[in-house]
Amino acid sequence: MISSLKKHSKKVMLGYYSEKLSANRLEKVYSLTSPRIRQYLDAELHHVLFKIRPHDTILELGCGYGRILSQLAKAAGEVFGIDSSLPSLHYGGKTVKTFSNCHLTCMDAAQLAFPDRIFDVVICIQNGISAFHVDTKTLINESVRVLKPGGTALFSSYSNKFWDERLAWFEQQAQAGLLGASDYRKTGNGEIVCHDGFTATTMTPARFLSLIVDMDVHAEIFEVDSSSVFYEIIRH
Repeated sequence: MISSLKKHSKKVMLGYYSEKLSANRLEKVYSLTSPRIRQYLDAELHHVLFKIRPHDTILELGCGYGRILSQLAKAAGEVFGIDSSLPSLHYGGKTVKTFSNCHLTCMDAAQLAFPDRIFDVVICIQNGISAFHVDTKTLINESVRVLKPGGTALFSSYSNKFWDERLAWFEQQAQAGLLGASDYRKTGNGEIVCHDGFTATTMTPARFLSLIVDMDVHAEIFEVDSSSVFYEIIRH
């Protein structure tokens, strides 16, 4: 029963990101931002850019319509963006068409079609570690697999301190018809549940550490801007 519910939830979320929240509709999500949400997004991106060197080869998981790809392309040597939504990738292709070092492809982040040890940095921000609705341990293992020795994987989720702002942002999206209305009987403790089946969870430090306990990596956890929590893995 639990397995079938998880499969249904994953199907609902895949439908959201391939249809309801793809391309220009996903872009609209990021246009509905208060000054505090914009500060959060800018701080998250700044933290990522600080970790990138000019010659690095970068992989962004869940690149969507290319919201940060141009910034990554300016900072790195080569950038690969993957997403499971073809409409978003087609839309994003227009955004990054002037960057010859930026490459987009449709791919499952939990089943990467890349060889081992080819990326300097793997990026999975804006709560992708939870929002993808894939097996989280598999997602982390795949990200580490494609890292070069000494390479870094960056995952971000939300800080508990940011709950009110996060919930208000979701309410704005619902009012704009991008999401279903929040079900407040089920929403709380870091999880937002909408009446139409959309869910958004949070990766906690304890959960993250339990997922990497048997991995040969160095890991650190940073809170940024009192809004996001970064889970950083360095491959040995």
